[in-house]
Amino acid sequence: MPITRADALAAVERSPAAAAARDRRGWVGLFTPDGQVQDPVGSSPHRGHAAIGRFFDTFIGPRDVAYLPDTDIVSGETVVRDGVLQAALGSIMLRVPIYIRYDLQRSGEEVKIAALTAFWELPSMVGQFLRGGVKGVPAGLQLSRALLTNQGLIGTLGFLNGFRGTGADGKRQFGRFLDDARIGDEVAVRRWLGKGARITSGDDTPLSTSDLLSRLSDSRPRKLIASGYHIAVALERDTGRDVLTAEVDSKPFAIRRIRYFSEQR
Repeated sequence: MPITRADALAAVERSPAAAAARDRRGWVGLFTPDGQVQDPVGSSPHRGHAAIGRFFDTFIGPRDVAYLPDTDIVSGETVVRDGVLQAALGSIMLRVPIYIRYDLQRSGEEVKIAALTAFWELPSMVGQFLRGGVKGVPAGLQLSRALLTNQGLIGTLGFLNGFRGTGADGKRQFGRFLDDARIGDEVAVRRWLGKGARITSGDDTPLSTSDLLSRLSDSRPRKLIASGYHIAVALERDTGRDVLTAEVDSKPFAIRRIRYFSEQR
């Protein structure tokens, strides 16, 4: 039975609801047995219910977490959510711009999450936290203990991999790519693409460079996020909002994979 748009949106909405309620069993149970969480992109993924449970114990269970939605895009069995994550670390309230990709899978009568992939900037979040000064010290120590207790040394290092990536320079370069695309400069756009770069609508439907330019030509980019070696951006169009994600190399900068998510309109 195909996953309808209503089924997909109901399935993904259960995730922030269970997180806000600190319902560990309910949240972990939303995933397939071999499901995975990569949060943020760039950090090491957590695979299977046991690892996802430890992720919950580290990052969700000990604190108040809320997802503030803006736009949802349903593309087949994938939902891309554009919003803000709000999390309390002690007395400091963090607001983190985020894109969350959910890959869904039907399991009998239920729709389960096969993968949750979150694009947000770990360095920017830590910057917000540090600006809180000494009042953030207890929460910082608590998070450090939770990381080491639940994730171990290897898991902690895997989380810290989220600091690596294309960073601010990559965002600037990608912004220039978008500028070239929006004015229809196909020659310049091809120069930004790495050898063998793949462009698709969603995961699988091929898009030519000219097809991509036609979609970008009337768009207004907003909320550019660099997460690991991935970049995500929302594209405001007269017909609604789309989201583009890209995988990039940084030295030298080149785009090697683009996925364009939009609803059929």
